[in-house]
Amino acid sequence: MKLLPTDLPGVVVVEPKVFEDPRGFFMETYHKLRFAEQGIDAEFVQDNHSRSVQHTLRGLHYQIMHPQGKLVRVVSGEIFDVAVDLRRSSSTFGRWTGARLSDQNRRQMYVPPGFAHGFCVISPTAEIVYKCTDFYYPEHDRTLLWNDPAIGIEWPLAGSPILSAKDEKGRPLAEADCYA
Repeated sequence: MKLLPTDLPGVVVVEPKVFEDPRGFFMETYHKLRFAEQGIDAEFVQDNHSRSVQHTLRGLHYQIMHPQGKLVRVVSGEIFDVAVDLRRSSSTFGRWTGARLSDQNRRQMYVPPGFAHGFCVISPTAEIVYKCTDFYYPEHDRTLLWNDPAIGIEWPLAGSPILSAKDEKGRPLAEADCYA
């Protein structure tokens, strides 16, 4: 496995070792000891699976209490995955990074606690599986505005995305609940 650094310390793209032959392929998507050796010493407690259609944008989500780290991978299709640093004490506060994840490149992205997370679907459909370091607590769930000009995420979208009612009401960074 290779860890590819991003512009934000702690957010990494994970490139698993893939074994392919005429039958197909095999890869380890998570191995606690190998991840810890590479600096990701996270304890995952919940797995989630979502399916979305093209142009769907989910996020930018975070929990103000019980922050979640996420290990994100795509099992079908392609997404543009994004993390935004919401730690006010960080030198990268308010900055974002993104990576294309797909069933073809088999990359994953680790988003540590303290970051908002979101993605948009590039392919006709996409299925995303992600591990979380804490449980989901709806009362602590927050949404950062996906198109806040103060953050300036360069989403690879042609036109307006498909958003949930919750995501349409995201708050700009200047008004968002953030971490210390």
